[in-house]
Amino acid sequence: MTLDYIPESAVREPVLTGAQAMVAQLESYGVEYVFGLCGHTNIALLDALGRSRIRFVMSRHEQAAAHAADGYARATGKPGVLLTHVGPGLTNAVTGVLTAALDSVPMVVISGDIPSYYYGRHPHQEVNLHADADQAAILRPFVKRAWNVHHVRDLARFTERAFWTATSGRPGAVLLNVPMDHFSRPAPAAAYPLVADAPAPHLARSVARRIAEALVGARRPLVYLGGGLRRESGVAALRALVEHLDIPVAHSLMAKGTLPDRHPLLLGMPGFWGLELTNEYAREADVVLALATRFAETDASSWDRRHTWRFPPGRLIQIDLDPAEIGRNFPVEIGAVADVNQAVEAIAGAVPDLRPEPVRRPGLRERIHAARTTLFAESRERGRSDQFPLRPERILTDLREALPPDAVLVTDVGWNKNGVAQCYELPEPGRFVTPGGASTMGFGPAAAIGVQIAQPERTVVALVGDGGMSAQLPAVPMAVEQGAPVIFVVMNNRSHGTISDLQASNFGRSFGCDFLDHDGQPYSPDFAAYGRACGADGYTIASAAELGVALRAAVAARRPAVLDVPMVNEPVPTPGHWNIKDIYQGVFD
Repeated sequence: MTLDYIPESAVREPVLTGAQAMVAQLESYGVEYVFGLCGHTNIALLDALGRSRIRFVMSRHEQAAAHAADGYARATGKPGVLLTHVGPGLTNAVTGVLTAALDSVPMVVISGDIPSYYYGRHPHQEVNLHADADQAAILRPFVKRAWNVHHVRDLARFTERAFWTATSGRPGAVLLNVPMDHFSRPAPAAAYPLVADAPAPHLARSVARRIAEALVGARRPLVYLGGGLRRESGVAALRALVEHLDIPVAHSLMAKGTLPDRHPLLLGMPGFWGLELTNEYAREADVVLALATRFAETDASSWDRRHTWRFPPGRLIQIDLDPAEIGRNFPVEIGAVADVNQAVEAIAGAVPDLRPEPVRRPGLRERIHAARTTLFAESRERGRSDQFPLRPERILTDLREALPPDAVLVTDVGWNKNGVAQCYELPEPGRFVTPGGASTMGFGPAAAIGVQIAQPERTVVALVGDGGMSAQLPAVPMAVEQGAPVIFVVMNNRSHGTISDLQASNFGRSFGCDFLDHDGQPYSPDFAAYGRACGADGYTIASAAELGVALRAAVAARRPAVLDVPMVNEPVPTPGHWNIKDIYQGVFD
């Protein structure tokens, strides 16, 4: 008998393993790279990845993998995907995930876990000792959400939710915690397409007009810019707004490079590392438009109104995607939850009706030009020194002269971050990537690899201290294996220099901060030799004249390279205030 229909009971969905279904889902989301490290709880997923179009970027330590995924996300705007193993695999990655989370970087962490049916029995590497805890709880204080997969049928739905949550609203890190047996259990192929991007909250036209009216009517307005303004349309609108109304712009650490360092209205950073002119203008501003910034402690002089921000009498207008940031540190007159790019466009669009003719504030641009020119000129003057070991600003000078204008500088913490943020003239097409919220030592070497993978045509420099390089030695073989021509420039002062200076200036000596051998003499490994041992190029800088030559050679070679640059321990100029110094002297608020 011939049937002209197929009974419903005879229809069978294709059956995959959970790992195979997840990899197919990742491919459908456009994931090109997964960063991570193997372990017995995730090798089923690794096997499925190995049969896919997705490239697995293997590291020798999970923190390196996390920073590389972070760098990739910062360079592309797409979520970095990190794969870890149970227990120490996940805990090794915590610092890197925290760094991404605090800087609003989208990251999806997929972690293998113990078999679901052994929970609480202390199987191999389970994170559960004194309570009925789980490893997801370790990341919950800073990820946007953590999912524990209890049934393989939920894996596809939770994966879609993880990508959606990481990228929507204020971006951030999320955790998808998967018991290892769910990677191997049968899972019906299920379609969970990624939800189309929902538009971020828009600034209402009426609110945009109120803000425009406040700026037009202000005697001494100021824009304070955070790191969330990235779209070309938003940056163009900001320039149009401030240039039309002649409003100076201060920026947070994360916003360096949004406007060119030579823009005539750019004051630079306020707070601890800020010029006195910047802090003076912030103190005396009558209207401040704050865009996607959390008023971090260093940028706000520990929120001490004697030094930087004064609200009141200043009137604060704050726009941010995260409602928790609005009014967190200062009282707000107008607070708006909105995408800052769209918001600035709306405000800029409302201004011409209120003030058709451009505004010019007598002497403003001249004061900014004089202060910024002096800052950069004095830095360049110090950078001409042939002293050896090199002064840090000599290293910055040689970098400026040797690197192409669109080079990406990925820094760590210490002179490499603070000095670049304060006195390195970043060319307009250049990019500055740094760990802001967590100030993580060890971020730079591995994050630079993620940036390089994302933008293979650009020159990427990991400008790091010897402490940061020592913390992430796995980055060098990782760069070699990936064919990523990152140039690791190690500013080597044989010390955790910034903290050593801080201790010496407040306690009269430095102890526990400097690298010494067993005889008490300054010590450093040979980073250039280490680079060569890993298959990279290695350059040991032995005189002031050699650095520029080595940099140009490394740029031309397009190979991973380690430059070991001896440097004197010299403090970054800090004209502003930070309460930590008061605490050392026994002064408490």
